Amino acid sequence: MSAPMASLVRPSAERARLLISCADRPGVVATVTRLLFEHGANVVDSDQHTEPDDLRFFMRLEFDLPGLPERLGALEAAFAPVAEQFGMQWRLIPAARVKRMALFVSKQDHCLQELLWLWKKGELIADIPLVVSNHPDAREVVAPFGIPLHHVPVTADSKAQAEAAVLELLRAHQVDLIVLARYMQILSGDFIASFGGPIINIHHSFLPAFVGANPYAQAHSRGVKLIGATAHYVTAELDAGPIIEQDVHRVGHRDAVADLVRIGRRVERTVLARAVSWHLEDRVLPHGNKTVVFS
Repeated sequence: MSAPMASLVRPSAERARLLISCADRPGVVATVTRLLFEHGANVVDSDQHTEPDDLRFFMRLEFDLPGLPERLGALEAAFAPVAEQFGMQWRLIPAARVKRMALFVSKQDHCLQELLWLWKKGELIADIPLVVSNHPDAREVVAPFGIPLHHVPVTADSKAQAEAAVLELLRAHQVDLIVLARYMQILSGDFIASFGGPIINIHHSFLPAFVGANPYAQAHSRGVKLIGATAHYVTAELDAGPIIEQDVHRVGHRDAVADLVRIGRRVERTVLARAVSWHLEDRVLPHGNKTVVFS
């Protein structure tokens, strides 16, 4: 089944992204760029960073190469000895290979609406073949975008069966990425392992503070002056995966719980949208329980 298509401008078929991490040492940048030059590539964007704690080097390159689809295999074969020489972890990704993203939502739809709107406007380069929800509430939100919503109820007794059904949907639609757009179910470790791909979650607080239920009520009772949101990759350890993006908004003693909820939702949808966009553009390089983000 083909995914609905947004009215977006697809990246050039001749553009690719090269992501690298290795121990920092002289000659890495020179060797990589010389190899690309020798194959006729033109570097159009370059970012690099060295972690001060362990001297791990990270680099993201975008380059254009005429005839890339036909020459990609040869370029990968030529790069492999360089990667071995420097002990690199690396990925070479055609920019035109658009990721297939599934959106998960429960009853609160503000993050879902933000992502769908950005996708429709062409600001999120992805295919969205389906939306998954444990409630039917978002069906009217999703319908105008031409994307099917699959309602998969989840109870304590049916959780394993529900997750198995969702995994079948993801496989059928060849999904690369899951985004939890306020999906209020904890994914099991078995589900995370079986899916095997990246999962991005938006947490309704500036982690690690105010975890659990009613974070804005907790924040209000503590008289906080800043509230925020955190987008992170999902791991088997709850709300402890590598952080991609965070932001905060100043609040004061005049703000009631309802004000904090309204402000918090605005921050949540912005933070999640940025994190998803950066992931789709291959700007996030995980490093242990952290990330390097070339934004």
